[in-house]
Amino acid sequence: MVKDDSRLDPFLDAMWAERGLSRNTLQSYRYDLGQLAAHLRSQGRELQTASREDLLHFLAVQLRAGRSPRSLSRYLSGYRQFYRWLLREGRISTDPTALIESPKLGRGLPKALSEQQVTGLLEAPQVSTPLGLRDRTMLELMYASGLRVSELVGLELANVNLNQGVVRITGKGGKERLVPLGEEAQSWLQRYLREARPELMSGQSCPHLFVTARKNGMTRQAFWHAIRKHARRAAINQKVSPHMLRHSFATHLLNHGADLRVVQLLLGHSDLSTTQIYTHVAREGLKQLHSKHHPRG
Repeated sequence: MVKDDSRLDPFLDAMWAERGLSRNTLQSYRYDLGQLAAHLRSQGRELQTASREDLLHFLAVQLRAGRSPRSLSRYLSGYRQFYRWLLREGRISTDPTALIESPKLGRGLPKALSEQQVTGLLEAPQVSTPLGLRDRTMLELMYASGLRVSELVGLELANVNLNQGVVRITGKGGKERLVPLGEEAQSWLQRYLREARPELMSGQSCPHLFVTARKNGMTRQAFWHAIRKHARRAAINQKVSPHMLRHSFATHLLNHGADLRVVQLLLGHSDLSTTQIYTHVAREGLKQLHSKHHPRG
């Protein structure tokens, strides 16, 4: 990491103010720039004086270390933002990333669980315990509403309207949207609020909807570990991430005839083309079903 992380604060503050980037994205920028700074220091260079050749050398080192083209593309995206900001601020006269091409990426299809796998995952937590009931509620809500994991763990009690059956989500770029809970998720949420959360909090207060045994709000990392544990319990023989439930939400909606623009609104996508990738996932699933069950498949 850089010797003094505070040197990046003006850049990160500008990205937050100008583009409304999420905290996770800003943390990624800080980490990636720290990686570059450490490499440059080993070469007797600094971030602000780095050349195109310096950046290419760093990316080559990362490639030899086994980094994927997607990771390199992410690095370069953050570096472009940083050096463009330095250029606008008048701190450098040329942008060293200007003539560096991004790695070509094949657009992979997002991985989704089958409906049977989702059912197994949802039923895996032991709801007789407060933590199990909390996990079941979180899984039900994520699958019912297609939330990002950061949106799920960031939910506060004030964001939930059980009377109307909706949650108010603040997504990427600070954009708000109302997302329906669905009857099943609403039922689990009511039970969690009635039984599990009061026991976990023991009379203490916390604005977050989902809390831990330490009476703090849930974190992305804690939910990641929980979902992996429940996937093993459900005998799902593949790596399961929280984002797969979001993918499954979108894919299953389209499989059952949902309109693409409705799915776009529910997911909080600003561009319809981002949502269209799920039509390919749904199509692939139909092909596999045809191949498996049709006599001439």
